[in-house]
Amino acid sequence: MGRYVFKALEVVMVALLAGMVVMVFGNVVMRYVFNDGITVSEELSRYFFVWLTFIGAVVVMREGAHMGVDALVRRMGRGGRIVLIILSDALILLCCGVFFWGTWAQAEVNLTNTAPVTGLNMMWVYGVGFFTAAGMAALVIPRFIRAITGRISDEELAIFAGEGDSAVKERLE
Repeated sequence: MGRYVFKALEVVMVALLAGMVVMVFGNVVMRYVFNDGITVSEELSRYFFVWLTFIGAVVVMREGAHMGVDALVRRMGRGGRIVLIILSDALILLCCGVFFWGTWAQAEVNLTNTAPVTGLNMMWVYGVGFFTAAGMAALVIPRFIRAITGRISDEELAIFAGEGDSAVKERLE
């Protein structure tokens, strides 16, 4: 099921990017050809970009493609990697908590504000913080639990260390 959820998120990201391209390109054409623009498209393209970025952060988290210091992690043995993955995941969970709490603290303000052109409730823009914090935490918590209980696999540790698929296969054989 998780695979389908992330495929759907990728489709949403493509739709947001396509919408941005159409709105921005259309506005450029309108400005140069007709000396006029569509103000709604300026505002919506910014909001699409915000959502694209934060949805993309969750998708990239699932793929393990966020930046890391794998040069250090690769030099560690199994015990060192477990300690580093626990510290990393604890820090990520702390950041997710802060991000969720910050979005929650701003929710009252955002619920009463509307966008200047579209009249869109600003919670639709800034509420993406709830999705991102919850999505990343949902991805990290299972690995964190496996790491602190000692049930994390060598393959997961190799992926955490940035070792490629062929290196993981060689190491597991």
